[in-house]
Amino acid sequence: MHIAMIGTGYVGLVSGACFAEFGSSVTCVDMDQGKIERILQGHMPIYEPGLEDLVARGVQSGRLRFTTDIKSAVATADAVFLAVGTPSRRGDGHADLRFVEAATVDVAQALRGYTVIVTKSTVPVGTGRRVAQRIRDTNPEADFDVASNPEFLREGSAIGDFMRPDRVVIGCETPRAESVLRELYRPLFLSETPMVITSLETAELTKYAANAFLATKITFINEVADLCEKLGANVQDVARGMGLDGRIGKKFLHAGPGYGGSCFPKDTLALARTAQDVGSPVRLVETVVQINDRRKGAMAGRIMNACGGNVRGKTIAVLGVAFKPNTDDMRDAPSLSIIPALQDAGAHVKAFDPAAMHEAGPLLPGVEWCDEPYAAAQGAHAVALITEWNEFRGLDLERMGGLMADRVFVDLRNVYRPEVVRAQGFRYESIGRP
Repeated sequence: MHIAMIGTGYVGLVSGACFAEFGSSVTCVDMDQGKIERILQGHMPIYEPGLEDLVARGVQSGRLRFTTDIKSAVATADAVFLAVGTPSRRGDGHADLRFVEAATVDVAQALRGYTVIVTKSTVPVGTGRRVAQRIRDTNPEADFDVASNPEFLREGSAIGDFMRPDRVVIGCETPRAESVLRELYRPLFLSETPMVITSLETAELTKYAANAFLATKITFINEVADLCEKLGANVQDVARGMGLDGRIGKKFLHAGPGYGGSCFPKDTLALARTAQDVGSPVRLVETVVQINDRRKGAMAGRIMNACGGNVRGKTIAVLGVAFKPNTDDMRDAPSLSIIPALQDAGAHVKAFDPAAMHEAGPLLPGVEWCDEPYAAAQGAHAVALITEWNEFRGLDLERMGGLMADRVFVDLRNVYRPEVVRAQGFRYESIGRP
């Protein structure tokens, strides 16, 4: 099978490299020649564990290629995946489809023989049909089908998610298109991966519904955490008691500073806007968006309160700025709300993140970036743990406390047991725990 992957961002690069690992011949297309050259030199545009080695194996095998020439890539492809960005449109929250539309026209002009055009990007319901119409308008002679194959990759574990997915969702309308996509995913048959074959609209909505539900689950436990603090309960115990119910499950029941990243913020907002437009508003999702936005902003207040209500002239050490561990993604990261609020209140912020500092630097001016956590703690009046990287789970608290001007530890991810931190002389604050 020959695949053209349009876009070498998070979805395109991971998917292309994984398809090549499965044995397909993959050509990844990007208009940025410099980006392609950096990838071929082993410099990945994103931080994703294992991706550099996977790309190197694919290139060495000859099954993974990179080019700026979309015509040559599409002309020989059995399937063309559209994996370009769909950010929130400025002003109204709808998904911005400019990149999808531009890629569709380029692909349409390059089609030679029967090809399945697959939307891999997260796109609003109805996009597949608009893509099909745009192709027909651009190239009336084209022999093609359009399919939807939404991705369900978690940043930080994307390769494993692709190789061992919970399910593969395919929206298509012809047996011919279904046959092509089944063949592409045939390597997963051994693991008996469930395949959901459905309509274009259903596949497109499935992705939004899944992300909105997970965002709702996170927001629910965050609200419960706030209630726990008022009632003297422990949110971790509540979450465990809930999660052991098979109907609920334990995943995504971890209280914290709110969700961020490339998917949940824009997808919940896009779903809410789409639902409003068709007269069937999803009030629950709208509320989730509002609560999450407020929560991220409120986290700075927790840090200030732990410091006695005033951080002017004080130094705050921040551990972790990426929206989650094992990624350098800063999109809608809670740190982007927390750190500026601390700075506006007069604090000096020192910070360390194992992977995201190069991305965070331009977004967080005035931060003093450090090369390890203890350097950030040096002279600090408080440490705030925002992203739960593994290397922050076993900090030498005695050493850290000895470096600090005041022993205050604000754990926004509930990584530590309160009694352990307090035994080292810290004033310790966490989320939803006594």
